[in-house]
Amino acid sequence: MGLSIDYSAGECSHPHTHKIFILTNYVLLGAASSCIFLTLSLRLFPSLVGFLLILLHIITIAGAISGCAAAARSASSAGKFYGAHMVATVLTAIFQGSVSVLIFTRPSDFLNQLKSYVREEDGVVILKLAGGLCVVMFCLEWVVLTLAFFLNYYAYMERNGGNTNSAKLGDVNRRRWSLPFQV
Repeated sequence: MGLSIDYSAGECSHPHTHKIFILTNYVLLGAASSCIFLTLSLRLFPSLVGFLLILLHIITIAGAISGCAAAARSASSAGKFYGAHMVATVLTAIFQGSVSVLIFTRPSDFLNQLKSYVREEDGVVILKLAGGLCVVMFCLEWVVLTLAFFLNYYAYMERNGGNTNSAKLGDVNRRRWSLPFQV
């Protein structure tokens, strides 16, 4: 499985963060694919809104797969995909949150826009299940963003040898401020 990555070569100094990142991406992948199946159970392919909803979940799956692929790469080559992964994850998180709010506040109107062939009572229940998964995906995408930030920060610190020039900045700050303001 993807969780059995070997860190014995000293390539990664934070293996638990990598494992949590990969596990979160796997859960995100499962939630997005489950949401696609729930959406397909509404039988809404003729609708443009239904197609866009399925496309949103496909983009979420692609983001989760690219996150897993970026985590499997070395720290030096994973930085190339960091910006694209962050932008795609932020956009899908915003859209997932918007869809979930729309589903929970106006499920019957949203179901009418989807032009579903399912009875309205059944369709509302299916939509609320999909809305719950959208909320889960929204939260998981922000966890993925946070973990990706930390992994990129750790990789940056490892590349630079942990040198942050904090001693130089501390001396400059002490010279600028008078004695009562020095910390």
